[in-house]
Amino acid sequence: MDHHRLTQVGRALRELNIKLIPAYSPQARGRSERGFGTWQGRLPQELRLRQLTTIAAANQFLREHYINEFNQRFTVKAAERGTAFVPLKRKDLDLVFSLQHERVVARDNTVSFANCSWQLERTKLRGTLAGCRVTVHEHPDDTLSITFGPHVVGRYQTEAVEMTPPRKATKSVASRSGLEKSGQKAA
Repeated sequence: MDHHRLTQVGRALRELNIKLIPAYSPQARGRSERGFGTWQGRLPQELRLRQLTTIAAANQFLREHYINEFNQRFTVKAAERGTAFVPLKRKDLDLVFSLQHERVVARDNTVSFANCSWQLERTKLRGTLAGCRVTVHEHPDDTLSITFGPHVVGRYQTEAVEMTPPRKATKSVASRSGLEKSGQKAA
């Protein structure tokens, strides 16, 4: 286990400026194991003793009895008054709460990800992003975004269709000459 490599959750917490306190010590693992023992050992016995055999009956018991009893038994009063919540400064939570994968843009301005090549459109940031490191964001709604630093440079459906409408193309010289050869006038 590499303690210096962040998981996706660790990365999201870091981006939100929330300090992660990992539980690598045997004591911390013991606390979590005791918690699991409560949920895996005590709760099934409570359900069995009350002869609750359906999910609906178990959920009703949890809502009406068990959670309140559990909270009364294990709640500890806060040492200080106030709130631990801090104001949120970020607006791009859809990017923060996505699975992120770093890629390098190919010479043809494409990004390879999930057995697909994702074409990046021209951007005002640079003539091309070839050779640049970008981040591919997998969103919970099955869409993808590609960012270059803080800038979103592409949004896609998972079927490899770009979501942003393409810019209106200007007629090229070749297409005008092709129209003129056929006897039509170019607009």
